[in-house]
Amino acid sequence: MPVFHIPEDDIIFPQPSQAEPDGLLGIGGDLKISRLLLAYQNGIFPWYSEGEPIMWWCLTPRLILRPQQVVISKSMRSLFRRSFFRVSFDTHFKDVMIACQNISREGQEGTWIHANLISAFCELHDKGLAHSVEVWHNEELVGGLYGLAIGKMFCGESMFAKIGNASKFGLICLAQLLVRKGFELIDCQQETPHLKSMGAELMNAEDFFNLLEENKANDFQPAKWNSVI
Repeated sequence: MPVFHIPEDDIIFPQPSQAEPDGLLGIGGDLKISRLLLAYQNGIFPWYSEGEPIMWWCLTPRLILRPQQVVISKSMRSLFRRSFFRVSFDTHFKDVMIACQNISREGQEGTWIHANLISAFCELHDKGLAHSVEVWHNEELVGGLYGLAIGKMFCGESMFAKIGNASKFGLICLAQLLVRKGFELIDCQQETPHLKSMGAELMNAEDFFNLLEENKANDFQPAKWNSVI
């Protein structure tokens, strides 16, 4: 199956079900806000290294997490009781992206979080559509994650931890917030043991695409989440 060319002069994508077996759907286009929103509504996301053409992916089966089903281990419950970490939302969005950019990851050379992507997501954040979770210890930013709110789905992009359990703490706090806000799904994009240990499960393509279609009935809800802490 051919990889599709995404034109810059039209905000369109092929059907996500037409992605290659490895998930690659198309190459080209740009990072306009309207294009990014259409992409994430349809389970598509940009993933490419600086200097490469923009590559758009839709991975299936898809790792998803129901916010109300997040697993909180005994050790994590202890951290909550001890108030070891403090969490905030939407207070240091760009700092979280840069920390995710700079963290070293096993088996990964370089980073896909580059200047153009940071600029695009900061614009989404300014519009109240992209959000960050910041995890603090002794006033130092030690963990966090960021992503995009699409209807009642949160599309998780990346997370980082400078000390053990910081990103897990952030994800649990995010899940608790999403439950309160009526969100139904966290799209984790890629399968990792870390996320599966916290309750994320693989969903087959048909069920995932059906969920995406149902979610399109939900309006975007632009907001700054620092007002809900």
